[in-house]
Amino acid sequence: MSAVLGVHRRGSRDRAYRVAPDGSIWRAVHTPDGPGTVTFARAGEQITARAWGAGAQWLLERAPDMLGTADRPADLVADDPVLARLVARAPGLRIGRTDRVWEALVASILEQKVTGTEAYRGWRYLLGRYGEPAPGPVPPDMRVPPPREVWREIAESDWHRSGIEPVRMRTVRAAALVDVESKADVLTALRGVGEWTAAHTRIRALGDPDAVPVGDYHTPSVVGTALIGQRIDDTRMLELLEPYRGQRYRVIRLCEVASGMPERRGPRMSTRDYRDF
Repeated sequence: MSAVLGVHRRGSRDRAYRVAPDGSIWRAVHTPDGPGTVTFARAGEQITARAWGAGAQWLLERAPDMLGTADRPADLVADDPVLARLVARAPGLRIGRTDRVWEALVASILEQKVTGTEAYRGWRYLLGRYGEPAPGPVPPDMRVPPPREVWREIAESDWHRSGIEPVRMRTVRAAALVDVESKADVLTALRGVGEWTAAHTRIRALGDPDAVPVGDYHTPSVVGTALIGQRIDDTRMLELLEPYRGQRYRVIRLCEVASGMPERRGPRMSTRDYRDF
């Protein structure tokens, strides 16, 4: 369950995602029907979903898709022994989908070319400032991510306080002028949205098993270490993934879950804080 839903978590202190002491997972989502909170709890082989708020029914109807029940892991033909071992280590791993393109897009824009620490800090601040309190029996600091219209109106002073620099602010504002829910296939036509951002959006919102986040800081090393035992670049990663075209993200996710992150060496991307500028 956590391997499927965990891709939506924006840091350990994400105001829209929580893991309860009993292991249940809570998500706050702004649905087409309004704000809602959904929780998933496992008991043996059974997962139960409950929801609250105006968006509760919408969330419950899509809960199976969020867990990847419509996903087809068998579409990946693991005829390579290394990949077959990864599949065996993560049996039944699925790719879920939220059907919330804007939510996935804006969070991915905030993560462009920065450390996770920097992106999560901005996400946390803006949700605290502009998100509605999450409905249901949730911690008081949980918030529903704002709808697209609210992101468009965020004051420049709050962008600055969040630590998000003008480039990402302008990208969010430009994207907020478009009804992106119907344009998931052409996201790169939006100003400031490249292949990396579009891929991460499609992965989370649509459960795209073939989306490849080219330009990611860690993904090539994860894939290279898992498949051939060495760190590689984007070009080599694409070569290794080419035989699995149509299922390339599924291979990436297997490498992440079944093999884990490689040991980090050398310079790391520095964390910046634009609030002091």
